[in-house]
Amino acid sequence: MVKIVRKRALNSSVTLLEVEAPLIAQKALAGQFIILRLDEQGERIPLTIADFDREKGTVTIIFQKVGLTTQLLSELEEGGVILDFVGPLGCPTELPENAKRVCVIGGGVGCAIAYPQAKACRARGIAVDVIAGFRSKDIVILEEEFRAVSDRLFVMTDDGSYGERGLVTQKLQSLVDGGVRYDAVIAIGPVPMMKFVSQTTRPYGIPTLVSLNPIMIDGTGMCGGCRVTVGGEMKFACVDGPDFDGHKVDFDELMNRNGLYRGQEARELERHDCRMDQMARRLMGRKK
Repeated sequence: MVKIVRKRALNSSVTLLEVEAPLIAQKALAGQFIILRLDEQGERIPLTIADFDREKGTVTIIFQKVGLTTQLLSELEEGGVILDFVGPLGCPTELPENAKRVCVIGGGVGCAIAYPQAKACRARGIAVDVIAGFRSKDIVILEEEFRAVSDRLFVMTDDGSYGERGLVTQKLQSLVDGGVRYDAVIAIGPVPMMKFVSQTTRPYGIPTLVSLNPIMIDGTGMCGGCRVTVGGEMKFACVDGPDFDGHKVDFDELMNRNGLYRGQEARELERHDCRMDQMARRLMGRKK
């Protein structure tokens, strides 16, 4: 059981929680994740460790409200508790030896996972360019945090309402074509974004790491739910990853598997919202 010590809304759908988890904070490294369960009836969901403070003994997670569990998690307040909080899980990010300059690319809430990558690279003395992509200005997150850990930050928005207009792949292409030489690219975000970043870097032979988010249950490789195909071989994201060579990932298969339970997730969230509406109506009726 862990206690929430800080809560911050990053935008209307993305929330940051800092929790007391000293044992995890002591061992956590960039690229690793935790699995949490809100209560005894709750499902287990993986969330990447967005930050950690070894001295304070805290771990930070950032998540988007996309299903019932993340909705319930967003309703917890400072001082609240999470029943299960297990980690650190997965393999830390490994960059090519002697890397001098890297480009870290985040898309939407994937920027929460890209941030610790950029921070770790900067701590190693590696020059870091960050490309952060969002649909529009109102959902931009972690801008100041990225500025603190990068040499250059490029904010891209689909509609041009903030930063530069365009896709992260367009910015990456222009930087590479302009003569910037990257020893590695780290891309984290929606699966289609990671797929097209990998396609962009392939002709240049730039090593490209992607952090995969398949369906995951136990985090030990036993259930097989997080299987992905990489280089024609089956891998388990929870123990072999979550980082993989983007040039070898079967992204189409990953997208198909990730969409298997969207209908069920939507129905569960709808039932929760209906119960909340009913409760609100009952409380309003009592006040009258």
